[in-house]
Amino acid sequence: MLRYGWVDETTTAFTQMARSNSSDRRVASLCCEVRRLDERREEDDGLSDTWRHELEAIREQAMASLALASDSKALNDWRVEVLGKKSALGQMSKAMGGLTPEDRRVLGEALNRIRQELEQAWRSRQAEIEAKEKALRLERERIDVTLPGRHVPLGAMHPISRVIEEIEDIFVSLGFSVVEGPEVETDHYNFELLNIPKDHPARDMQDTFYLTDEWLLRTHTSPMQVRTMERMRGRTPIRVIVPGRVYRRDEDDATHSHQFTQIEGLVVDEGIRMSDLKGTLEAFAKALFGPSQRVRLRPSYFPFTEPSCEVDLVCVSCGGSGCRMCKGTGWIEILGAGMVHPRVLDMSGYDSARYTGFAFGLGAERIAMLRYGISDIRMLYQNDLRFLRQFRHA
Repeated sequence: MLRYGWVDETTTAFTQMARSNSSDRRVASLCCEVRRLDERREEDDGLSDTWRHELEAIREQAMASLALASDSKALNDWRVEVLGKKSALGQMSKAMGGLTPEDRRVLGEALNRIRQELEQAWRSRQAEIEAKEKALRLERERIDVTLPGRHVPLGAMHPISRVIEEIEDIFVSLGFSVVEGPEVETDHYNFELLNIPKDHPARDMQDTFYLTDEWLLRTHTSPMQVRTMERMRGRTPIRVIVPGRVYRRDEDDATHSHQFTQIEGLVVDEGIRMSDLKGTLEAFAKALFGPSQRVRLRPSYFPFTEPSCEVDLVCVSCGGSGCRMCKGTGWIEILGAGMVHPRVLDMSGYDSARYTGFAFGLGAERIAMLRYGISDIRMLYQNDLRFLRQFRHA
């Protein structure tokens, strides 16, 4: 709380300070302003000498302390101390209750006049301080636009993602659609509707991660063959590819992983033949590995296709002359395929006597390893930046 009294001595002290220190000239200026305001006031305002002396002391000391406020915090403290409820003006307002009506009117007018003067002075000082602080902040936060920018390293697509996108683009250009399915599958869709009953030995080849007796992590994206045919409800044609992660209890080594990315393909329509399968895969191979690429089909077995085949490419390393990669054969296996088994068509709501189709499945990691000359599949999952940086401009 401000202490009031000894007005002449206080004013004289501030005036001397202003003469000795240029930073306090604002104090003397405000004191002179107070005197000029007093001269313009009417001499006969009804105030007693005691009230007049006290109000002048409050005003002059408040104006002097306002000139010393150098930042927003000090200015806010001044406003609370001088204009708040617990200030001297506030206490005088409370004390008016014991005065006569005429005295309350006279003192109230004087208090309001002083309060308005102080509030106006506070707003002016606030504008000055805010402008000063804004200038300091702008200077402190100034950015030199002539400096060279900071280098932000750019990322790149992972080789697996890059291969998946390229394969999708190729098949979309051939009229296929891209669909996805759940990674947590039921035994019914993952095995039984694909002609792999519970006692079928093919289950041993795909021993997987079971969550319950019925739910498991899918071992292939082939369940989407059945789900797609059920969704189509007997309509044709069906031309889809299904990319996604699959899980098997394989040992992790240079060419196998317990998790990998498979891309399944399915075509169903009237009159689909094995030659359509070979032509589609040959077009895919030429688009991915070059126009001179060739494919060959070798007989194989899959429970959900009949007949079934393994599909080989001419070795991308030696061009078919024989090397270490192709073990001297000139061919590299890339995927399995076949004609959709009639029983799978029937269980999915399609008349196998009328409709036929083909399906194929390939591993995106296998294609990436061939495409980029990667010798160990585990390198694709280790997130080693020294390895991944090689594919920025691939």
